Amino acid sequence: MAKKNTLTQELLTEIQKARPANSLGKSGEIVQIFDGIVIVEGLPDAKNGELVMLGDKETGMVMDLQEFQTAVLIFGDYTTLRVGDRVLPTNEILSIEVGSDILGRVVNPLGKPVDGLGQLKKGTKQEIEKIAPGIVFRKSVSVPLQTGIKAVDGLIPIGRGQRELIIGDRSTGKTTIALDTIINQKGQDVICVYVAIGQKESTIAQVVNLLAEKHALQYTVVVAAAASDPASMQYIAPYSGTAIAEHFMKEGKDVLVVYDDLTKHAWAYRQISLIMKRPAGREAYPGDVFYLHSRLLERSCRLDEKYGGGSITALPIIETQEGDIAAYIPTNVISITDGQIYLEKELFNAGMRPAINVGASVSRVGSSAQVKAMKQVAGQLKFELAQYRELAAFSQFASDLDEQTKKTLDRGARMYELLKQGKNKPFSLAQEVVSLWLGVKGYTAQISLSDIGRFEQEALEYLQEKKPSLFDTIAKEKIISEKIEKELKVVADTFVSLFVKRAS
Repeated sequence: MAKKNTLTQELLTEIQKARPANSLGKSGEIVQIFDGIVIVEGLPDAKNGELVMLGDKETGMVMDLQEFQTAVLIFGDYTTLRVGDRVLPTNEILSIEVGSDILGRVVNPLGKPVDGLGQLKKGTKQEIEKIAPGIVFRKSVSVPLQTGIKAVDGLIPIGRGQRELIIGDRSTGKTTIALDTIINQKGQDVICVYVAIGQKESTIAQVVNLLAEKHALQYTVVVAAAASDPASMQYIAPYSGTAIAEHFMKEGKDVLVVYDDLTKHAWAYRQISLIMKRPAGREAYPGDVFYLHSRLLERSCRLDEKYGGGSITALPIIETQEGDIAAYIPTNVISITDGQIYLEKELFNAGMRPAINVGASVSRVGSSAQVKAMKQVAGQLKFELAQYRELAAFSQFASDLDEQTKKTLDRGARMYELLKQGKNKPFSLAQEVVSLWLGVKGYTAQISLSDIGRFEQEALEYLQEKKPSLFDTIAKEKIISEKIEKELKVVADTFVSLFVKRAS
């Protein structure tokens, strides 16, 4: 046996001696080329996620480690590569450079600007994939993140450090809710990151123009992986966006990240996995597709003051098919997040904007992420809308309704009308509180349903004109005190009588 081992050792020594001087050593060689992926032989010391150089100018990331071969994801044009091209390791995990001058810019998932406004200054390197902060580093969510949308801030509140899913069919207003939230962060000391995954370039351009028009681009970074970009770019885009957010969180800042959308992200990962011949599971997705999104969204949290006190709030978007929230990817992401805002096609077509199904939407953080003034008006609102939904379903089958039921249905319909809101017109906290207060205190009872939108707008303008200090006090103290309520009642009573007279 010892003799056999000696012979083997001698044979290996002879093979080593026979190698030419220009041997590949620790580098590798392309042996197969697929759509956006190459198989490499060599790279004995490759690490998962390592950046490698291919051929003359292309870069890639180590994606799959096998005994004798390595799969590398290509970020550029894979058609320029040929079998036999050399692959050089960099011994660096894929990172992007982030500095303060990245705000207001549009970058690709590798951190390179694509807005034609010149190069970015050298920043600090951030690995795109990181382990999420552990339990000891975190703090419970208690500071509200105001979206400026009455239905969300009143009924499905979002806190800084929360992960709230926006889910619904195509063209139901999912991106609008996310963009309105970004627009509403003006002056709130929140940095925003908008990650576009698999969107049309024209759509991304519209988003950038809207943010610029609303003066929101100055505190926002847009990470763009367009539909025409390789699947590799779409795959790393949300991780790059989170790396940018983590840079600012480390500085103790609050960050909002929008992933638009994670359905296309899962499609890109499925494409990559199938090319790499990984076993396909349910709906042809690979078995680790849950881990794909859980390791991404777990990085959103609120840090304890001892560790900087910053936060990342995540608004992932998922597109459903025909309202099927029980499909594979929707159920995965619902189970990872801290609640969901469910947008319904039927409500959208019926003119309810935003088309939020209040019954199917939930925030698992709840009223702990609301200011006292909002709790005062929203508590009663939730109860009344729940009552209305129950009776509305029952009333479809009942021909004769008693007076109390009719009153409840009428009041509920008015509250739903009051929750309607225009696109890209977020409300301030004080405006939201006063608007919902007018509804729960019954001031819309004398107003016809078709006039409620106009009533709300004119009431807020009247209050701003006659008692501007009320809005300032609510915004500052974040509570409806007895004194504020008395003043609100006086002004509201006067306005309602004027409005009813004009309407008649």
